[in-house]
Amino acid sequence: MAHPHFLKNRLNKEQALARLASEDFKRRTFSFYRYVKIIDPIETRNEFFARWEKLGALGRIYVAKEGINAQMNVPEPQWDAFIDDLNRWPEFENMPFKHAIEDPNDAFWKLTIKIKNKIVADGLDDETFDASDVGQHLNALEFHKKLEEKDVVCVDMRNFYESEVGHFEGAITPDSATFREELPMVKEALKDDKEKEVLLYCTGGIRCEKASSYLRHHGFKNVYQLHGGIIEYAHQVKAQGLESKFKGKNYVFDGRTAERITEDVLSTCHQCGNQCDEHTNCSNLACNLLFIQCENCNTEFSGCCSIDCANFAALPIDEQRRIRAGKLKADPMALNKNPFRRGKVNPTL
Repeated sequence: MAHPHFLKNRLNKEQALARLASEDFKRRTFSFYRYVKIIDPIETRNEFFARWEKLGALGRIYVAKEGINAQMNVPEPQWDAFIDDLNRWPEFENMPFKHAIEDPNDAFWKLTIKIKNKIVADGLDDETFDASDVGQHLNALEFHKKLEEKDVVCVDMRNFYESEVGHFEGAITPDSATFREELPMVKEALKDDKEKEVLLYCTGGIRCEKASSYLRHHGFKNVYQLHGGIIEYAHQVKAQGLESKFKGKNYVFDGRTAERITEDVLSTCHQCGNQCDEHTNCSNLACNLLFIQCENCNTEFSGCCSIDCANFAALPIDEQRRIRAGKLKADPMALNKNPFRRGKVNPTL
């Protein structure tokens, strides 16, 4: 079997986007995961890449010894072939999919399949607890009923930049930048609530699988989790004519950035404070900070998070490279440092 680096995309981004624009068919956007033992992640990765590339599949997939985690899309005409192909592996048969609320063709522009130590970076030593001892799964209606009960704690198991644009009413939304950071924060915040019922939710359910087993290991008696995450919840709410208790947008990790669940706008522009829930990355590639920016500030700051970044991004690219190289030589960690706190920016800097 070829080394994984030999199986890669042959088109650059410009070529790939041009090909996408010329497609005359719809793509089906979805996600899935499964914790399952994979003996040889490299061989599995290469087989996936070779077969799915032929089907025209695009997306970002992580493969590890503990399983698979995928966000991707497939041409509608190839959907049945994709299902048949995935079912070739007994460990991936009858995979439950979380289908996107929206189905834009440009959610992804290339197929990326990476080998990871874990399919979600949680920082845990799985040998120290039973990762299969997870919380009870709830559908949308069951989740609603639990939310209405007394002494129930609802926790958002996503990062701060996800929850700031959308969350369940009354949920605890930890100020964490990573899932690894959030787990001990939640355990500490709920240390006096171990007898209460704890409701967990995340985007598609995968983070709640690990979070619920982690909390149960640490003495939490009654842990529940939203089955299929916000994505499946939104489908069920619509199908059953329920009022959504999740308000705002569901952040997704692809070209769409977020899917709107309700018309509520929960956040504000990090620069002017006006109501806004549009994420952007700073146009200064040396910064690339993810933050919320309204249309007016996007124009004023040229898509950047600060005046300094706007001025730097306006320099000729050769000059930018020279300055960055000089800073990197003086401080090897210079490009990994950011003066802003968790996406909250100060436009005067």
